[in-house]
Amino acid sequence: MRPLTEPEIRAAFVNCTKGAAKRLPVPNDLADHPWADLDYFGWRDPQSSERAYLVADLDTGPTALTLRRPTAGPAIPRRGMCSICVTPHTGGVSLMVAPKAGRAGQQGNSVGVHICDDLACSLYARGKRSPRGGARLHESITTEERVGRTVANIAEFIQRVRA
Repeated sequence: MRPLTEPEIRAAFVNCTKGAAKRLPVPNDLADHPWADLDYFGWRDPQSSERAYLVADLDTGPTALTLRRPTAGPAIPRRGMCSICVTPHTGGVSLMVAPKAGRAGQQGNSVGVHICDDLACSLYARGKRSPRGGARLHESITTEERVGRTVANIAEFIQRVRA
């Protein structure tokens, strides 16, 4: 993924208003992230553990989403698998919900995905980060194939939000 600037990221949001995109927190340390190893850039809202954001540089250009974790009481560490990078974690996967883009989102429609809590799917797919619980699935596919699967899964999720 190519490095993105704060204005590019803010302009890329498809499921919130331009005003909301201007107000949401974008990390100040964009230059410090491993852009070459990222298929999408994701971050948590420092003021709310329920909010997160991600941006992917797709064929059509950068596309960003707002996400939220439904509140359902105290979290109990459970084994789960990320739907984006297919990495199993113990207590490291959350259901994140994205309002749909456009009129559907304004009417309250949303799309959910089970995703790594730290939004570091790209690093898990490349073997640069180990999952919580330390157990990694043995797969007979190459790193490039895992990366391709991660890219396809994030693109499909973004498409579901835009549809």
